[in-house]
Amino acid sequence: MSTGSAWESALFQLDDAARIIGLDPGVHEVLRTPRRTLEVAVPTRMDNGEIRVFTGYRVHHNTSRGPSKGGLRYHPDVTLDEVKALAMWMTWKCAVVNIPYGGAKGGVVVDPKSLSRSELERMTRRYASEILPLIGPERDIPAPDMGTNGEIMAWIMDTYSTREGYSVPGVVTGKPMAIGGSKGRESATGRGVTYVTLATLKHLGMAVEEARVVIQGFGNVGFHAAQLLEEMGCVVVGVSDVKGGVYNPTGLSHTGLSTYAREAGTIVGFEGGEQVSNQELLELDCDVLIPAAIENQLREDNAGRVKASVIVEAANGPTTPEADDVFKEESVLVVPDILANSGGVTVSYFEWVQDIQSYYWDDDEVSERLRKIMERAYVDVLALSEEKKVTMREAATVLGVGRVAAAHQTRGLYP
Repeated sequence: MSTGSAWESALFQLDDAARIIGLDPGVHEVLRTPRRTLEVAVPTRMDNGEIRVFTGYRVHHNTSRGPSKGGLRYHPDVTLDEVKALAMWMTWKCAVVNIPYGGAKGGVVVDPKSLSRSELERMTRRYASEILPLIGPERDIPAPDMGTNGEIMAWIMDTYSTREGYSVPGVVTGKPMAIGGSKGRESATGRGVTYVTLATLKHLGMAVEEARVVIQGFGNVGFHAAQLLEEMGCVVVGVSDVKGGVYNPTGLSHTGLSTYAREAGTIVGFEGGEQVSNQELLELDCDVLIPAAIENQLREDNAGRVKASVIVEAANGPTTPEADDVFKEESVLVVPDILANSGGVTVSYFEWVQDIQSYYWDDDEVSERLRKIMERAYVDVLALSEEKKVTMREAATVLGVGRVAAAHQTRGLYP
């Protein structure tokens, strides 16, 4: 199959899971098809008075287990196929950690860095107004993703609340604390990646203190994963951002890296290690490789050069099916994205629950609840993998697809 489309990869994984569990063909067809796909024009007045029209998307993949949940991405390369794939992966992800959501995703084709703050706010509010019929705390709950943040979620919440005539904090998650955000949300995905990495090392009998880790991506997820893994005793030997990476076989200082990145706007040029490209970073000698950037980074053409014995997917869809075949043949353990990076949606669920109750938890409660859910999900996927003698990705997808299919079949088909 082609590796050019995240949607093709998502369908391939679903079809493989359907084959393993003998999924009913009708249910299989339902799960292959997003429930709702919306494309909208987002006309926005620029600071100079000109009007630019951006393209926006919101996709609901499945709502059998509850309201749909998924991030909102601002990036010039956003496509409908990408959004559909991410929505499907969100469906399985929520089911794997057993939280009562279906999958959704949204995106706007825009480089947010090219807009002023006021232009970004006007564009966000117009996009929010265009998708208002689809979103709501009981329908679909957006969250931050690539190119978006808590402030953007606040604008969406305010736009929705203004229409309703009262404050509705539960319409989005990943909000600032001042308007109903949850403690621990910013670090949640990286923390979840950390818990899963530690569980994997324990399962393989590898000492945490001796584990050498490489992380592609130093955004929100990679930043927190690097910090927490270092605190747990792992040696982070390589890190990169969009401009390039740095490698030091004796370990990189997270404090030094973060200070340098804050001042320089990149980790490129950091003097604590050797400069490497993003491609070279993926092929460094290490025990654990954590791709935390974008899709399709591990492909058939480079998978054979990966030296890590464990890959923990912090990004969405970083490994193509062809690369998966290579890793399976070489006995590289891949902990799939729908398990490894589900900490973000799990704490988003916590935030939504807190907003609905108007009762908020402290940091320790959030972290402890997250740890229990991530460890339970890891054990569930590992047990299924060993029982059916399939990869962790196949097991996670089978678990997620099976739970969603069961919900769909229990509810029945209307009319």
